[in-house]
Amino acid sequence: MNAKWLKAAAVRAVKTVCQTAVAMIAIGTPIFDVDWKSVIAVSLTAGIASLLTSMAGLPEVPEDE
Repeated sequence: MNAKWLKAAAVRAVKTVCQTAVAMIAIGTPIFDVDWKSVIAVSLTAGIASLLTSMAGLPEVPEDE
């Protein structure tokens, strides 16, 4: 793992966290009715899963780098 891989994996993980959070917030739900603990917990879990998946390889970072 080098700096390029770390940056690419971090970008993917952050995108995954944000996409998961958006997916968990139902359209039309008032902001005060959102279960924020669940949104945060599931989103962070998805981010960790993304990092672990990135360990298998990232197509944007060739293995010889």
